[in-house]
Amino acid sequence: MSDYAKQLRQHRRLTILKLLHEIPEYTSNASLLTEGCNRFGVTTSRAQMSTELAWLSEQGFVALSGTADFQVAKATQSGVDVALGRARHPEVQRPGPDA
Repeated sequence: MSDYAKQLRQHRRLTILKLLHEIPEYTSNASLLTEGCNRFGVTTSRAQMSTELAWLSEQGFVALSGTADFQVAKATQSGVDVALGRARHPEVQRPGPDA
């Protein structure tokens, strides 16, 4: 994986967590999260979103529900902590100081 692809993946993960943090009840479906990432300039396909949500779930940053065709993600407290910069993970971009 190129350095750019790795950096983009880290930004995508942070963007997903930040979007979930800002949504009421910290919950959204994969389709809306994909649109949100793209709106913020973090190019994301539906397949990439599915992959990233699975990874974030494995790390304990989101809880997934729904089906393979309609995933719903909810940020966990650990995910919110990473989104706000209170906790760090080497595979998630660190937010700026104004997070």
